[in-house]
Amino acid sequence: MSTFAPPRRAWVEQVMGMPVSLHLRGPGLDSAPVRRGVEAVFALLRETDAVFSTYRVDSDVSRINRGELAVADAHPWVGEVAALCDEARERTGGWFDARLPGPGGGRWWDPSGLVKGWAAERAAGLLSGWDRCLNAGGDVVVAAAGHPPWRVGVEDPLRPSALAHVITLVSGAVATSGTARRGAHIVDPYRGSPTAEVAGVTVVGPSLRWADVYATAAAAKGVTGLDLLRGTGYEGLLVDRDGAARVTGGFGRAPR
Repeated sequence: MSTFAPPRRAWVEQVMGMPVSLHLRGPGLDSAPVRRGVEAVFALLRETDAVFSTYRVDSDVSRINRGELAVADAHPWVGEVAALCDEARERTGGWFDARLPGPGGGRWWDPSGLVKGWAAERAAGLLSGWDRCLNAGGDVVVAAAGHPPWRVGVEDPLRPSALAHVITLVSGAVATSGTARRGAHIVDPYRGSPTAEVAGVTVVGPSLRWADVYATAAAAKGVTGLDLLRGTGYEGLLVDRDGAARVTGGFGRAPR
């Protein structure tokens, strides 16, 4: 007995310093509307990088941190993201904070922990109505419009060639944060120093923007980071630096 497999296409570009892949399923994938939609997705991500990159000296964020540009005078997205970062700090009890210790003992603004999820979710929304999966460097947003659910593999943070879990999703998001690949780059906002207690945190929920925030905040908080997910509608898997795994009660249940 054969199972129907809808037509499928994939596009991959290097954007925001990472590989971004877009997968679509269904008929008409060679049509002009699809081509325009795909172009718009990657154009939005490139513009996001131009505005928010902390590695580009000409980005709005870099200019704001050098005191050359006010938030009110920056790209309109900057004010939107700044407000979301404030909301994220409140939602996480301060464990997500875009205001990080900067040179000379001051503070600088780095919204990276929110921007990737926010941008990927916004970009995927440009293809509303299509059966889609957008993977931005491991942060994934999906929608299965009448087709089988998407299966999202979660990499074992201590054994990158192995999977720690496979998540089945009809629609929603999966975000991952941790220190296994990039080292201790996540800053504990209360101590003002990098934390390395957590190898990886994966958060599943309805919005990639907030899944990304909660994953970053949980990694910053350490081995008790999944406590931040209580009552949020998001579920998580946390692997500490010794390989011990912790999960929330609803992680891995029926597709959302």
